[in-house]
Formats: sequence, C-alpha cells, structure tokens
Amino acid sequence: MKPCNRNIERTLQLTDEMIELAKIGDAEREDTGCGILYGVLLDSGYKLRRLAEKEKENHIKKGWWKNNFE
Repeated sequence: MKPCNRNIERTLQLTDEMIELAKIGDAEREDTGCGILYGVLLDSGYKLRRLAEKEKENHIKKGWWKNNFE
C-alpha cells in the first residue's frame, strides 16, 4: 500500500478510536466539563472521518488506491 494511502487508513482508524472514546467518556462522565470535552472529541472524530473518507474516494478515483496488497 502506498504510504499516502496507509496514512489515510490510519487516520480512519484513529477517528474510530476517537468516536468510541467520546461515547464511552460521555456515558461515564461526572460533570459538564467532561461532557464538553467528549462532545468536542465526538464532533472532531466525525469531521475528520468525513475528510479522510473523501480523500480516500479521491485516491480511488485517481487510481492510486488499488488494494491493500500494493
């Protein structure tokens, strides 16, 4: 896999972790400050995921994203 594609894949993995942590953190929080923190983390995770998915689509359209075995 090309390094640029590997970085996009890693970004998608990180956004999944961000979203998961935000959901867990919000469920276990004990004050509003944590609610704000996890809300920002959740929002950021979704925004970053959308950007990374769009970039992956662009790479696919350009023919740069063939498969995971490059």
